[in-house]
Amino acid sequence: MNIDNGYSVPGSKAIGAPVIRQDAHDKAIGRTKYVDDRCDSGALCTRILHSTVANGIVKSIDTSEAEKVPGVVRVFTCFDIKEKHYFPTPGHPWSVDPHHQDIADRLVLTDHPLYYGDDIAAVVAEDEVAAAQGIRALKDKVEYEELPFVLDTADAMKEDAPLLHPDYPGNVLAHTSIHQGNYEEAIKEEGLVRVEGWYEVPTVQHCHIENFECFAYGEGDDRYVCVTSTQIPHIVRRVIGQALGMDWGKFRVIKPFVGGGFGNKQDSLYEPLCVWLSMQLGGRLVKIDVPREETFVNNRVCHAERFHIISWLRKDGTFAARKYEAWSDQGAYSSHGHAIAAKALNAFPQLYPCDNIDADAWTVYTNKPVAGAMRGYGMPQGSYAFEAAADDCARAIGMDPLEFKRKNLMPVGFVHEFSHNELYSDTFNQCFDKGDKAIGYTKKYKEYSKEQTGEIRRGIGVATYWYNTAVYPIALETSSCRMVLNQDGSVQIQLGETEIGQGADTVAAQMAADTIGLTFDKVHTVSCQDTDITPFGTGVYASRGTYTLGFSVRKTAEELKRKILDYAFELTRMQPYVLDIVDNNVIRKTDGRVLMSMAELATTALYSLDHSVHLTAETTAHIKSNAYAFGCCFAEVEVDIPMCRVRLLNIINVHDCGNVINPALAEAQVHGGMSMGIGYALSEKLLFDEKTGRPLNNNLLDYKLSSFMDHPRLVGQFVENYEPTSAYGTKGLGEPPVCPVAPAIRAAVAQATGCFINEIPLSPDVLYKNFVEAGLIEEEGGEN
Repeated sequence: MNIDNGYSVPGSKAIGAPVIRQDAHDKAIGRTKYVDDRCDSGALCTRILHSTVANGIVKSIDTSEAEKVPGVVRVFTCFDIKEKHYFPTPGHPWSVDPHHQDIADRLVLTDHPLYYGDDIAAVVAEDEVAAAQGIRALKDKVEYEELPFVLDTADAMKEDAPLLHPDYPGNVLAHTSIHQGNYEEAIKEEGLVRVEGWYEVPTVQHCHIENFECFAYGEGDDRYVCVTSTQIPHIVRRVIGQALGMDWGKFRVIKPFVGGGFGNKQDSLYEPLCVWLSMQLGGRLVKIDVPREETFVNNRVCHAERFHIISWLRKDGTFAARKYEAWSDQGAYSSHGHAIAAKALNAFPQLYPCDNIDADAWTVYTNKPVAGAMRGYGMPQGSYAFEAAADDCARAIGMDPLEFKRKNLMPVGFVHEFSHNELYSDTFNQCFDKGDKAIGYTKKYKEYSKEQTGEIRRGIGVATYWYNTAVYPIALETSSCRMVLNQDGSVQIQLGETEIGQGADTVAAQMAADTIGLTFDKVHTVSCQDTDITPFGTGVYASRGTYTLGFSVRKTAEELKRKILDYAFELTRMQPYVLDIVDNNVIRKTDGRVLMSMAELATTALYSLDHSVHLTAETTAHIKSNAYAFGCCFAEVEVDIPMCRVRLLNIINVHDCGNVINPALAEAQVHGGMSMGIGYALSEKLLFDEKTGRPLNNNLLDYKLSSFMDHPRLVGQFVENYEPTSAYGTKGLGEPPVCPVAPAIRAAVAQATGCFINEIPLSPDVLYKNFVEAGLIEEEGGEN
């Protein structure tokens, strides 16, 4: 982990300033990393003891043997938490309205573990080896009172199920509904076709390259610094204060370069514990570095979800009425809670509008790892169910799936009553047309629709999705930006929106350069956020980055440009309204004449004996808009029937993300999302022992993560419809690419085999079960 502060750290080795390190990639792009050796050589290492029961009470922990391990500094247990401050963890903007605040149900260490792996103690040692040995000496010294546990949402809602949280009867964290029209009356229409399906998606994990890691130390005046791999530094600061019962301003959070997050780091993870440990040790530098096996279980996972959809169709292929039910597996603690299921619930009547809808969604506690935000925020789950149901409807009335979608999807001019989002363009048809042409869907669909009888069969499928950009009007949307004109005429930017590998820093620099009139190389975005210095922002999530930061970047850039031209007036006697900045020069608009360079103006402004001024600008944008982001995926597969395997032959995503600011970064986002979607569709699933609740495959050997060997060439294309609510015409792209991939692959497998499989991943064991039921293969040891 890289930090670049210059403060002394109690308990660390006496070393000089941060050192410069560059690998080959850094040198190639001209980036310098400042790595503080204190965090490499002076930090106390922490390992966390996790519960080995899925539900229980910790009666005692004998720490004596662990404390004898050479190098162990201290052993802390749940019984050392004298004041219990329950705190929320999700990366949501805080609300002054108690009814809109997140649920506070976590402790830094707990004596009542609610899932196998819950945090009950910590060993702090001089090095990783001693910490690991301390944990081994401790783990058999815990006495539990074991309690019944439940791993399935249906079981958790039963009357006799063990209750995880007393304030939530039936283990239901939340239940919301949407009712429009009259469903019961509408289904009485004569001649309707009833199509019903149950669809299920699994628990998966983010698997970002960099595991979670954080450091904490005291810096005097009863203040503490936490350097953490997070998407949400300003929110983490608030959560640390809530967790420790202290003023939020007592904490300083620094976000360095981050190796991916995908929503896992949109939660406050171990930052409160890390700071608490440092506090108990007099402000010494403490490190928590979470291994991959624990990242799977003790960070966050993606919500597993079960759907039940009933559609009533007229013979012309339109909807008369629809019923939707969804049960989302929250795991043991609330984290982002019902927001995930609620997002899919709200999308259901928008993507395929219908006059008569009954829709309900429940979020249910179970004794499993905590589910939080993951790329797509409920829409990979919802998209699978929505699109699978749409394909089942098309099959029921003998219609081409693509034709069915075109007929029933949200029409141009649709306005959502609550968010006021509007579909301004014929986005769906434009994306379908582009994808169809690129992959040859129409021709191949006809070809593959002919009866196939061989062992190797092919199919092609298409799926779309619904997505909105940012979180307004559900929650606060705000972005702040600071710009400084340097002596050489260059500009530096600071933002609360974090760079986590998606390219936010680059896009912000492009926007600022374009608005001010500088070349891109003259704008630098400060990548590392520091809550003591960086303007307030809630971080990156909800595909809000480019859309949201665009407002504050534009507002600040225009303000800075106004100040620059006002100063240029003093030097040139030309009124600001006849001046402009073009390619790093101040020019006169009337004839394009260059009057001075930006470097000359900036140097004069700082050092003039007549009028010295530091030209800066800082603004806040309170955003009260949102934007639809739509697209589609086409997938072509080859299915080996006897081997029960799917080979992906071709795949293309087409997205309307508005004005594409940086095509290379946009395409990279699409490729990354497609890769995650392929794993979601074909191989990924976190498994649990039904007898103990223990995770069975929480490592990268047994958890079948999709790799480039599982991919054909990934193709991403764009339809650019300028978004009128946006500062630069953009809308969300970070999360949407994952959403349509799994249902498109499901549709392709269905065409190839005739098996419309209602669960993912489409792994060999799932295919085997369905192929046997369909009579495509004989059951092993039995007859067809």
